[in-house]
Amino acid sequence: MATDELSSKLSRRLQIEDGAEEPVAVDEGGQGHENGAVEEKAATANADSELGAKLMRRGELNDGVGEHHQPSMKVFNPYTEFKEFSRKQIKDMEKMFKQYDAGKDGFIDLMELKLMMEKLGAPQTHLGLKNMIKEVDEDLDNKLSFREFLLIFRKSAAGELAEDSGLSVLARLSEIDVSTEGVKGAKTFFEAKVAAVNAGSQFEAEIRQEQEEKKKQAEEKKQRQAAFKNLQSAFK
Repeated sequence: MATDELSSKLSRRLQIEDGAEEPVAVDEGGQGHENGAVEEKAATANADSELGAKLMRRGELNDGVGEHHQPSMKVFNPYTEFKEFSRKQIKDMEKMFKQYDAGKDGFIDLMELKLMMEKLGAPQTHLGLKNMIKEVDEDLDNKLSFREFLLIFRKSAAGELAEDSGLSVLARLSEIDVSTEGVKGAKTFFEAKVAAVNAGSQFEAEIRQEQEEKKKQAEEKKQRQAAFKNLQSAFK
């Protein structure tokens, strides 16, 4: 209702200014007309201000300055999208990502990336950090999501990163915790990953062997119990 009233006043104001309509005085002293004119001017100023703000906001969005806050409905599954990595590798990458996501918002922003590179022993300039993000920033939000973080290692493994680029340095220096993995002598992230996968395969084989041994022991125990029952029956 307020919008309709404001629209009506603006329309009448324009008609008065164009000479299409004569102003109407409310009282003989002209006081009512004067008050109405003041109200119309105020309404026009407010409308102009509101319209100006909306146009400015629209311009910012068109220029890429403002941000759309519409949430994405797409569900990201790293295990199906990044099939070149094992489940354990992705878990380790996720652990590293969360380690540097100081704000716990699911993103690594420029300052958090700065801290990461410093801890890796390869500090970058402000422009260098911005270029690192830009290289994998698919949604143009100036920060790294976990998916975009995984893209760094996909590009590195595929040889798509320049040798001296910040992302290449990040992938090369990102080491896993060898004490946790039980891998000795692994120097780089991917060397350690390969060793971890091989160690994991051996571990699985040992688990299967242990399960077979337990199954054999259970069968032998069952046979002994059956033999004992037969022996008891013979003395009854």
